[in-house]
Amino acid sequence: MGGLRGLLELRQAWPLSFSADGGTLLLASDLPGSTQLFLLARDDDEPVQLTFFEEPVDGRLLPDGRILLAMDEGGNERTQLYLLDPEPRAEPEPLVVDPRFIHGTPRVSRDGRLLAYATNRRNGLDFDIVARGLPGGEERSFELGGWLGAASISPDGRWIAAYRLGELSGDGDLFLLDVESGEVVQATPHEGSANFGVPAWLPDSSGFFAATSEARDTHAIGRYDLHAAAWSVVCQSHWDLDCLLDEAGRTLLVVANEDGYSRLELRDPETLELREEARLPGRGVAEHFLFSPDGSRLAFAFSSPREPHQAYVLEPGASAARRLTGSGPVAGVDPELHRFASFDGESVPVFLFRPEGEGPFPVVVTVHGGPEAQWRPWFSQGFGPFTQFLVARGYAVAAPNVRGSTGYGKRYEHLDDVALRLDSVRDLAALHAWLSAQPEIDGSRAVVYGRSYGGYMVLAALAFQPGLWAAGIEFVGISNLVTFLENTSDYRRAAREREYGSLEHDRELLQLASPASRVEAIRAPLFIEHGRNDPRVPVSESEQIHRVLSARGIRCELVIYEDEGHLIEKLANRIDAFERAVAFLDEVLA
Repeated sequence: MGGLRGLLELRQAWPLSFSADGGTLLLASDLPGSTQLFLLARDDDEPVQLTFFEEPVDGRLLPDGRILLAMDEGGNERTQLYLLDPEPRAEPEPLVVDPRFIHGTPRVSRDGRLLAYATNRRNGLDFDIVARGLPGGEERSFELGGWLGAASISPDGRWIAAYRLGELSGDGDLFLLDVESGEVVQATPHEGSANFGVPAWLPDSSGFFAATSEARDTHAIGRYDLHAAAWSVVCQSHWDLDCLLDEAGRTLLVVANEDGYSRLELRDPETLELREEARLPGRGVAEHFLFSPDGSRLAFAFSSPREPHQAYVLEPGASAARRLTGSGPVAGVDPELHRFASFDGESVPVFLFRPEGEGPFPVVVTVHGGPEAQWRPWFSQGFGPFTQFLVARGYAVAAPNVRGSTGYGKRYEHLDDVALRLDSVRDLAALHAWLSAQPEIDGSRAVVYGRSYGGYMVLAALAFQPGLWAAGIEFVGISNLVTFLENTSDYRRAAREREYGSLEHDRELLQLASPASRVEAIRAPLFIEHGRNDPRVPVSESEQIHRVLSARGIRCELVIYEDEGHLIEKLANRIDAFERAVAFLDEVLA
């Protein structure tokens, strides 16, 4: 297992915020085994570790040099907020702490005098946006109802931009909250399903740029005029776009998601004229973008199928970005992008990793979570190491974006809503047929793997297509859509019912689409992982499928980590889980 352990121990890092003078960068890195905070004083220095907690943390630098620290406990996602001096092992000072509730999406004004965050402490269900004065501590709440998050604060500190999920799948709204008067402005009235990105404010607070899919299939860049309360589309593509504006308003960064790969453009905010296309370190995914306060540097994280997320900095006009952390790509295989026709002729993209040799190779099909998400060509914490290890061992790995995935427009995203749920599972059968037709793939040794909603897809594939799959590996998966919705956190239920259907109106459909409804058909061996503290998919979802399959004599292994939630945040647990999964594969496919 040395090769797998070595890959899993590769560390990742990403930028969190610049200091007020732009000379220092706060980083997050899992170098210690869980995500902690590091300070980078100069690009050529080694980052200095500041926090040494057992739990993963997040944070940002405040204008006075202190750090706003965010941390939960054991993966329960009930985030608490603290203040921290920028010194190694400094003792955190409680700022907003009540372990019973969530205090998430913290945002701080540019002058450091206002904190905005979202919390469900009023009733445990709805999220309110709270404006808190710093350092005084006086608070004002905006009770809009529903699932909200603080998105950004205008440069003058007057407006908090908040995002609220809508009643439709793939839908939401931006609201502007006037901190002084308490006025609430809905900035995005629309019909049908539409999503909006994080506002990138103009320097004078007169408006902002943001991604918008209103009346469009994909996300364009729109500009919102606060005085006129009007939108105009200023940049568009047949791919999804997002944007970021530097504080001085000199450079607009436009980020395109092109078949999963990132492309970066630097544009003039007034004319939208293209100044340059930023050169990335390779072909992969860039995210976590930050402009320095004067706009002279752009920090971001980059990952590819052979490189974990690492921090980079780009100076506009420079020939290439400079890497601040890590050591670059590892040896391995890059995927090929293909498309296959599903049962109804729908074209479905799939990334295929092929091992060296002639085959025929066993194949592991991995399905992303969400389902409103997208598999992208990056080296994620678990999947990247797992993939490269499997390919080195002679497995092919296929990563499809089945219908319901984002990144391909609203039409494609809604092809699996409610009554169409099993159509996405049928995409897996079509993928199995396409893979089996490749001479180097052995379709009789096909394994399906996924986590969260991807775990549901694993169980559904084994239950509804029992003759196709030789084994399944699922992490924190849903075995019964009804019991999942009944037992998930109260604040998540309404949000998930938008996608899956409601307990009140769609219970029969939910039951029919649940793997538990056809558990007697499952005959393939199954490996399951879950975190005891998971607030999204209750651990009971894994316990009940494990209990039923074990009683039927089907090989079913279940490992539960008592100190984890929906994600495997701690390195030791991640190593243990994937080493167990590989040992399971070796045995069942031997």
